[in-house]
Amino acid sequence: MKLLLASSNPGKLFEYLEMARGAGIEMNLLPNFDDFPVFEESAPTFAENAVGKALHYSRLVNETVLADDSGLVVAALGGQPGVHSARYAGPGASDADRVQKLLRETAALEGDERRACFVCIIALANKGRAMAVVSDLAAGVITKAPRGRGGFGYDPVFLFEELGQTFAELTPEEKAHYSHRGRAFKKLLYVISSSTAATF
Repeated sequence: MKLLLASSNPGKLFEYLEMARGAGIEMNLLPNFDDFPVFEESAPTFAENAVGKALHYSRLVNETVLADDSGLVVAALGGQPGVHSARYAGPGASDADRVQKLLRETAALEGDERRACFVCIIALANKGRAMAVVSDLAAGVITKAPRGRGGFGYDPVFLFEELGQTFAELTPEEKAHYSHRGRAFKKLLYVISSSTAATF
């Protein structure tokens, strides 16, 4: 199966390409992604943004398009950063800027107030028709300071308690197995394998 990934996020690109290679799926970046009309991820939910993005780009190419929307949800912050995870610290902010803002916002939180989860919704679409939507999450705790040099985004401050490490301290293989994106991708593989080739 061949998929085109609709994303310009380098961390996300790396993870999907690695997971697809391990699953025997041919995945390529959507060619000249920056030249296409931009899809504004302005919906209030991850699912609406993921599906909308997949449908949008699938109308512009002949291949099946994979798109996701994902982010960090902290209940004690009213669900923030949530769908605004990539824009949490404003336009042009870096991953480090977003992490520092999150640490400031959670500085007074203690115990269970620091619990959070990463959410990922993956959508597949072909020629403007939604073909699959899957989701999963990874639960953890926001640390008081960054740890680790791997991953991207909020990974350095997301402690995955099962392993006692932040996502930034995990190997790429470990993250692909335990992360919200890895878990959602496994569900997508199951959907694909359970469907006829003609469906996709």
